Amino acid sequence: MKNSILILILLVLHVSSVNAQSVKQNFNIVFIGNSITHGSGLPDPETQAPPVIAAQKLRAFKDIGTVQISNVGRSGSTTLDWLPENNKLFPTARQAAGRYATDSATLLFSIVLGTNDSAIKGPHGAPVSPEDYHGNLIKIADRLLAEYPKCKIIFQYPTWYSENTYNTSKYLKEGLNRLQSYLPEIDAVVKSYKISQPNTVFSGNKKVFAYFKKHRALFQNEKGQQGIFNLHPNVEGAAELGNFWAKAIYKALESAK
Repeated sequence: MKNSILILILLVLHVSSVNAQSVKQNFNIVFIGNSITHGSGLPDPETQAPPVIAAQKLRAFKDIGTVQISNVGRSGSTTLDWLPENNKLFPTARQAAGRYATDSATLLFSIVLGTNDSAIKGPHGAPVSPEDYHGNLIKIADRLLAEYPKCKIIFQYPTWYSENTYNTSKYLKEGLNRLQSYLPEIDAVVKSYKISQPNTVFSGNKKVFAYFKKHRALFQNEKGQQGIFNLHPNVEGAAELGNFWAKAIYKALESAK
């Protein structure tokens, strides 16, 4: 009798363990960003943009189930354009999230902004100070968390661009220096939420900036007012960026379990 009970207990434990291992997480991801997120300059952004690649990479993880994405990246956009109170681009994120009104998947916002904020002139509000950049990220995250209390947010780090970047907007070395001053602001924003709302807001991989700086072959060669510059990833670069984003998302969600 005792042996039968023991066998039954072991069987139940085994079944529970198997079921636990077979449970997969489903995700609905809204990618907020600028032209880099959108996939500007790529032959086929619908299949080659970083969000598309990130989704493909995430689906390859054994404990990930379905991954649906919405790419709402807008060329030239700054953090000011995405501020909820400006009612300019934020509604597009809200609309995208509204398509995923379900409890069967985790709603996640992957946000990468700052490139256009850093410009000397051109984009809306540029140049944006590090303090204002910090405050804008807070405003965006606060509204997302208020409207979608169960969501997760990941602030990905911007990529490097060349010091002669100057298309219709002016970036140059001053802009690049300003962009780098945003990186610790992302750290500070994420740190603040770890205290106020744990396991809700995360950061991406900071190494992405240095990686792209080191590998200029990952960029499109674009004609500008100060020669050929590098700003937007090419097909290979978009794939690398999507891989960075996927790994950061997976790492963040694993830490939140």
